[in-house]
Amino acid sequence: MIKIGRIKQSLAYWCLNATDWKWDIERICNTASSLGCPALELVPVELWPVVRKHGLQNALAYNGMPDPVFVKGLNNPRYRDEVIARTKQSIDQCADCGVPNVIAFTGYKWQDADDPESGEIPLEQGAENTVKGLAELARHAERKPVNIVLEQLSTRDDSHPMKGHPGYQGDDLDYCAEIVRRVGSPRVKLLFDIYHVAIMNGDVIRRLHQYRDWIGHVHTAGVPGRGELNDRQEINYPAVMRALLEIGYEGYVGQEFIPTRDPAEGLAEAMALCDV
Repeated sequence: MIKIGRIKQSLAYWCLNATDWKWDIERICNTASSLGCPALELVPVELWPVVRKHGLQNALAYNGMPDPVFVKGLNNPRYRDEVIARTKQSIDQCADCGVPNVIAFTGYKWQDADDPESGEIPLEQGAENTVKGLAELARHAERKPVNIVLEQLSTRDDSHPMKGHPGYQGDDLDYCAEIVRRVGSPRVKLLFDIYHVAIMNGDVIRRLHQYRDWIGHVHTAGVPGRGELNDRQEINYPAVMRALLEIGYEGYVGQEFIPTRDPAEGLAEAMALCDV
């Protein structure tokens, strides 16, 4: 279990419930508690009372969009009003329940997010649309203690719907960071997903230092394959966690890998590696 605790860790609900393992919320909460993990994340709002009952924190909330939540985003005027309305509602729920972060996405690059034949939204236009949407959300969030964290997602892996997201417009970390910079609000930050950054950009530790002031949340997973944080993948997670401490990061690190074996064993191994 976690012994040092300088890195605040959380368990991603979907990795344990919406995959082959089908763990229910009670089992996930009990596992977190047994490992000394203080938080869960990406838990459906109707289950938040169970998380509170176990004395755990909710570290990150969904933006209220239907699954898959990352497809229809702020880059596309066709979905902008719905995304903003649902995200504002999520921000309000988070403010009421002490949840610090709500996730945000650029969305897919196609004019019709579900149809690659519909034509692409130009990169700069997508960035401008996302900036405008985040700016409106920031004005709402600035009245509440909630951050909006924009996630970069990788597009190179098409082998599994959650290992890569071909078509996602914000697949470059620098592109997403520039969007956050242009919004210019303390309530809009980057969700630095180490797995996605490693696949699309690499140079993870240097980029943590580069964007240190804008990082609001962090995710982990093994590269390649989005599996456990073990010796069969290429990221040196203890070194990455030490870099987070060096830059003064105080937010949560969400364990967001897809288990390929007993999740309890994989989580214990991952949390020990990140407990530096």
